[in-house]
Amino acid sequence: MPPGFSTTVLFAGSYLLGSVPFGLLIGLARGVDIRQTGSRNIGATNLARALGRKWGLVAFGLDFSKGLVPVLVALYVESSHPAAVSLSPAGWLAPGMGLAATLGHVCPLFLRFRGGKGVATTFGAMAGLAWLPTILGAALWLVLYVLTRTVSIASVAAGAAVPILVAALERDRAGYVGIQVVSALVAALIVVRHRSNIARLMRGEEFSFGPGPQGTKEEKEEKEEKASKEIED
Repeated sequence: MPPGFSTTVLFAGSYLLGSVPFGLLIGLARGVDIRQTGSRNIGATNLARALGRKWGLVAFGLDFSKGLVPVLVALYVESSHPAAVSLSPAGWLAPGMGLAATLGHVCPLFLRFRGGKGVATTFGAMAGLAWLPTILGAALWLVLYVLTRTVSIASVAAGAAVPILVAALERDRAGYVGIQVVSALVAALIVVRHRSNIARLMRGEEFSFGPGPQGTKEEKEEKEEKASKEIED
């Protein structure tokens, strides 16, 4: 197999894996089309709203794996079969495959390029590329979620923090430039994909879990009705 073709296959495989809409498939298997409920997003958060946290965690784990597995495959290929990879400079295969998987989740081939926010898949990819910044970013996500009970606040802040943490902790490692570039790109993508959430936050209408910004039952129902009329990007 020609080296360039091998690289093309690896990137295409990463994108196609990222395109598998696990949240949607789990919902359909349980009799719920999550594209027609809540925020209408196909990700783990909306699935958790529709079917409960257990299924949301399952979807999160699967979406996380969509980012992690391609990166691990790339690292193996780079170390064991360097002649099969034509990318130059060296060290860009793993970040590129992680980015391809994230783009697959956000713009899935199987759903006419209308996908999820990309947070879980991004964190999976970054866990394979730079585990310490990813763990710290996940810790920040958890703290913010506990404080606000709002997934979008935690996700945007944690996503934005990861490239900063990469710059602070990974600068001296091999392949740093590729990791930094991809971490910045996916952070920007997370912010862009949450623009409707940011707009709802500014209006005080964003979804949350448990006690907190949701308000009364009537207020929650009104927020859900408004959100259901929006096109979730």
